Amino acid sequence: MPRFPMSATPPSPSRCILITGAGSGIGAGIAAELARAGHFVVVTDVSLDAARTVADGILADAGQAQALALDVTSDHSVEAALAAVARPVDVLVNNAGLQHVAPLEEFPMEKWDFLVQVMLVGVARLTRAVLPGMRERGYGRIVNIGSIHSLVASPFKSAYVAAKHGLLGLSKVVALETAGTDITINTICPTYVKTPLVDKQIADQARTRGIPESQVVSEVMLKPMPKGVFIGFDELAGITAFLMSAHARNITGHTIDVDGGWTVQ
Repeated sequence: MPRFPMSATPPSPSRCILITGAGSGIGAGIAAELARAGHFVVVTDVSLDAARTVADGILADAGQAQALALDVTSDHSVEAALAAVARPVDVLVNNAGLQHVAPLEEFPMEKWDFLVQVMLVGVARLTRAVLPGMRERGYGRIVNIGSIHSLVASPFKSAYVAAKHGLLGLSKVVALETAGTDITINTICPTYVKTPLVDKQIADQARTRGIPESQVVSEVMLKPMPKGVFIGFDELAGITAFLMSAHARNITGHTIDVDGGWTVQ
């Protein structure tokens, strides 16, 4: 019987992954999952104490981690954090985010501006800062944590929806500007992940809509999802790991919907 050569994919190397807003929620969950996979994770957050708590948990689990304070709205903070990273950044996960729920007429404009500064301008600021090193080393992966609200709208979330929609356009531009390199940028768009931020949204939505919190979950958050379940950290980390791999080197500028069928209807 003739034997045909089999193509073998070498094991994925350990990467240095910087995650913003990783002191809690999605960022902390992704950090823990990717550390368990053998990567060096730089846990950053505007709260250094929160970042240290997550990094200490990773270290206690025999993982590799470093904690740094990082305010994505500040050029100085971005420069200082990148100067302090123990290894060159191979992968940037733009995750930092926050929410405020109010009708536009009642939405404080300083709060509106702050949400956009964190979730859109901050992404551009940090991406801009890591790109030169990625170009020099010939490899880079940028993963934006978007949202179902990168694709659809909900009432009372004008700033969040505007920022998350903007991520998709920014990613397409950066994909074109890095097309001649082994650098990719993509946006993962999950529906609701059970985090402290979502718990706060449930309470805010209940108050704004005048309905019980249980009804917010069943009739507002999960009702549009045919699968009807919250998204897990392991799903988002697994997609990130795939995007880091050589198999995904030609996937760039794309939106990866993790929405339980929400947008196929």
